[in-house]
Amino acid sequence: MLMEPGLRRNSVVIIDDDRNILELTSQILSRNGFQTYVADRAVEGIELISRHAPELVLLDYMMPEMDGLSALKKIKTRFPDSYVVMFTGRGSEEIAVELMQNGASEYILKPFNTRNLVERLENVLRIREIELHNRELQKQQEQLLSEIELWNLELQKRVREKTEALQNAQDEIVQSEKLAAMGYLSAGVAHEIRNPLNSISLYVQLMRQTTTDPEHLECHAKIMKEVDRIDTIIRKLLDASRRTRVISANVQINQVIDTVIEAFSPQIETRKIGVERQYQVISPITADSTELEQIFTNLFLNAIDAMNRGGILTIETYEKDGKVIVRVGDSGNGIAKDILPSIFEPFFSTKSRGTGMGLPVAQRIARMYEGNMEVELSSSEGTTFRLEFPVGR
Repeated sequence: MLMEPGLRRNSVVIIDDDRNILELTSQILSRNGFQTYVADRAVEGIELISRHAPELVLLDYMMPEMDGLSALKKIKTRFPDSYVVMFTGRGSEEIAVELMQNGASEYILKPFNTRNLVERLENVLRIREIELHNRELQKQQEQLLSEIELWNLELQKRVREKTEALQNAQDEIVQSEKLAAMGYLSAGVAHEIRNPLNSISLYVQLMRQTTTDPEHLECHAKIMKEVDRIDTIIRKLLDASRRTRVISANVQINQVIDTVIEAFSPQIETRKIGVERQYQVISPITADSTELEQIFTNLFLNAIDAMNRGGILTIETYEKDGKVIVRVGDSGNGIAKDILPSIFEPFFSTKSRGTGMGLPVAQRIARMYEGNMEVELSSSEGTTFRLEFPVGR
């Protein structure tokens, strides 16, 4: 069977220690369109396979130095795309099974006739083409499955991110609705409460002018203190509900922090609290300094309350990706995990005399300036709050 002009000739390496069979087989296959390479030793034949990468190898079973079975194993290990057809004059079922189990594609007994040899080699070539094609298809399938898996992971990641963003948006809406409802309530209640509150204050002041009894005066002072506390609660309610975004000059946040720390210096000294400031040179932010002072007043007040005596208050500032980052940490006992999700809820407080408005108001101010405030970490060794603000424009 001669090859058509222009078509690639299938190559075959023939390995046999019998020179007559070697030459005869080479002539037969060459006349039938094969490119042949011959070797009378297994080592030389393996070198030819390495050099020419043939489609087929004709390998004698009985050879000196390295027998056919050992050569077969080496060839299939090193050159899996070269299909091996075994020659042997010893025909037995056991040998055939052993050869096939070790990777032989065909088993031809000597002596053989020309037509039978060519037909069987062509049949092996057809099987080889199908198997290599299937192997390539399997490789493509595995690659596609791997890509699909990556797509699925990316899709899951995007769905998770969108779900978290949606949940955050819903939480923000709920928070805004709470503050809006609180605003309606505060606006109506503030007027009704402040009138009688003002009357109470005036009557107490009159009573203080008509007595010198120390016990009475102490009671009057306590009443006035509670009146002031009620008035403070009302003002905080109104502040939280009416607050709008204030645009002011660029503010150096390190200076704002220092101002607030100075205001807390008596409590810091009394409780023997150490203050560690880790400031970097940062850009100013566009905000109102009074609003920012309120944020840090609430944070420092909570941090000092969390440390009974001693402890460290840590303030770190730096700039990253167009944002000014502030981290405020204390060495207290941390926030319990079961209440951590509620600390930014209006009216939620673990303090007997707390209003539960400090952190919600602080977070609302941060968000008004396109920033954010959250608990970065909390453990038995302390709590760290993280604030982010866009660099001033």
